[in-house]
Order: sequence, then C-alpha cells, then structure tokens
Amino acid sequence: MSSTRLRTLPIIFALVCAFLLTACSLGITSSKSTPVSISTPTTAATTQATTAATTAATQSTAVVTTAPTTGAAINATTTTAGASATTTTANASAGSTPATSLISAPVSASGQPLSVAQINQKARPAVVQVTNNQKAQGKFGASNGVAIPTGVGTGFIFDKRGYILTNNHVVEGASSLTVATTDNKTFDAKIIGTYPQGDLAVIQITENGDLPTVTLGDSGKLQVGDPVVAIGNALALQGGPTVTSGVVSALGRVAQEPGSGSNSASGPFLVDLIQTDAAINPGNSGGPLLNAAGQVVGINTLGSTQAQGINFSISINSAKPVADALIAGQPVPRPFVGVTTGSLNPQQDAQLKLPANTGVGIASVQPGTAADKAGLKTDDIIIKFDGQTVQGEEGFVGLLLSHKPGDTVTFTILRNGQQQDLKVTLGQAPKQ
Repeated sequence: MSSTRLRTLPIIFALVCAFLLTACSLGITSSKSTPVSISTPTTAATTQATTAATTAATQSTAVVTTAPTTGAAINATTTTAGASATTTTANASAGSTPATSLISAPVSASGQPLSVAQINQKARPAVVQVTNNQKAQGKFGASNGVAIPTGVGTGFIFDKRGYILTNNHVVEGASSLTVATTDNKTFDAKIIGTYPQGDLAVIQITENGDLPTVTLGDSGKLQVGDPVVAIGNALALQGGPTVTSGVVSALGRVAQEPGSGSNSASGPFLVDLIQTDAAINPGNSGGPLLNAAGQVVGINTLGSTQAQGINFSISINSAKPVADALIAGQPVPRPFVGVTTGSLNPQQDAQLKLPANTGVGIASVQPGTAADKAGLKTDDIIIKFDGQTVQGEEGFVGLLLSHKPGDTVTFTILRNGQQQDLKVTLGQAPKQ
C-alpha cells in the first residue's frame, strides 16, 4: 500500500492537485522502500484564481513508507507546497511568557464526553487556514518577484502570543505565508522555526486583540477505540474547515515520508503516530486531531490513498517539545547515528539464519559520526538495539528515536558471520 500526503487533489469544478514534500535524514538514510499506500493530506489547492478569497494550490507528491507495529511496511506519498527547501528562522519569539504546556481539561462540566458538535465549537475558532505563497518564475526560470498562492493547509493557534503549529510541508518553500481565521480575518505570518525531520513547523501571527487558542491534551492517555475528531481545510473548500470523526485505530505507528526532488529517494521517518479512521483529506495537513474533551492530541499529517480509513497524525506529546525548542530558537533534540541503512530482504534473512524482517544492513558510514567512532563498518548488520530485536528499518528508527542525543546504547551486529556488541554514543542530528 502506498501513502500520500495531499495538499490538493483534483475535484470537479476547481481543484487541482500536485504533491510535494521534503525529505530529511535523521542520521539514517533509507536505501530502499517497501510498498503500501498512504496519502498525506498536506494542503488543498484551488484553481479559481479569479476569486479573491480562494487560493490556488500546486503541490507535488512523494512516496512515504509507513510501518505498522505488526512489521508490515506501508508505502506513502506526501504533498507539500513548493519545491524549495524551507529555511529555519531562529527564535522569533517575543515576550517572556512560557510556551503553552500540556494540560488536562475536564471532558465536560458533567464529566461526560463532548459531542462532535461541541468539540467543533470549542476548537474551531483557533483552527486556521495557512496559504503558502511562492515567487512566480518568469519566462526563463528566474523569479519575477511576484508571490502567488501555491498551496493551502491547516494549522491551529496554541498560544496567546499567536504561535501556530502546523506541518513543515505546509510552509516549505514559502516566500510568505497568509493565515486566515474562521472569523474571516487574514494575517501575514512569519516562520518561527521548522523541523523537517519531524514534519513540524511553528509560525506566528500578531493580533492586537485576544486570539482564540486550543487546549493541548496528553496523547499518552489515548487508547485504541477512543473517539477523535479531525478539523481542517479539506480541499481548500470555501466556507470554513471540514469536520470529520472516528476512533483511534492504533498507536505508536512509524512512517517514512517521501523525499523531495529527483535526488532524494526517501524522506524523514515519523514515529509515535496515531492511526485513525477519521477522514484526513488534502488540505487537512497541520490541522488538529481532538479527543473527546476537545483537546488536541495530534497533528493530522498522512492519509491513505489505497485503503479506506487509514490516516495518521503526529502525536502532540511528540510535537510539544519540538514546538518549545523552535520557539526558544534551540536545536530540536534528535539522536543521530551517521549511517545509511536498508532492511534485509527475506533471502538475506534466510542466508543469515535470521527470522524474517530482522536487522538492517549498513550501506555506508559517515566519517566522524557516532557510528564511525563506535567502529561500525559498511556491510555490518545491526540485529539488536540495546537487546531489542531490530525489526527492519522502521523498527530500527523507532528504537533510535526513543532515545536522546548523548545516550550510550549497544548495537549487536553481525560482521563476517560473527556476532559482536558495540557501544554507540548517539550524536545530535545536524540541522536540515
């Protein structure tokens, strides 16, 4: 199955879709991908350039590989607005107020879950449309300096200072950003910081009055079967966000997003994903996934193209530390090994007398990295990570990202048929 992140999909009357998403490395570069289709709703695009309130979106699609906890790989595609790489703006935060913390709110005054309508009423005012504007190219490819809308996605205001959380692929390549609220106000937004490796970004708007905000929940409290609601600008339809509902289908999923550009075969791995059957359509990317209390528990990012009811959101517990670091102008802590890896195929597992879907092979080691210092070599096969069996590349990434830079871990490897343990002190991933 393959998966795409869609900002735009073709629909009758005015919508065109082209998909684009950035690829980033986390110290591991995938040398292969395994199919299953997942679509990432990024931004919805419209072609009605004559209507002032409607933005045209163009995007591009890339292939994403998602691995469910069962070990089956899923191939997915992603949409983003714009082909150029997003730049990170350091510390554009004003004021000394700390960023919003994860908090728990009562489900309702009576202790009963809110209805979908009540959840929408509670969160909707803080849900925004994010339009990615890029400079148009002239006849011979050079920019003519005119910024035009190229993609539309979603975000949500989570802090009274006007901070908005969204996906990186929603803002990637933008020369400027336009944010529209549900009460028909528009703002110029600035990028505070982007984190391509985790497909997250924080942008900011400034308003003299009081801005509505969402409440951030605790995704760690979710259970499979819990009801959830997704809100976003599906297909960039006029008239405000679209609301869909469903349940938590699974927790702790791992997905690899597609690379961007002809030279990038694969994109970043996303971990700790929430799987839901709530519809996540093109244009929903960056929008909130809400629990029964109307609290944000996820950021809608991927949607299935080849299956029904398989969609993914980045957990808010994963996103919150990233947002805090971006607002503070600090590097986002992300462990880095410095190897290019690939999963073993069934024949290789059989030759090595390993169970199916076990281990990752090292295709290359970057000089001076944690892997190089630990003595890892090309053609080594990593079969265990701190005593836990490595179940393919997705499993390896999931284990790696459960640690932080500076942690020392043990890799059990096979080298020339001999098993040995190597201590690896994880580094910090380089800035993308």
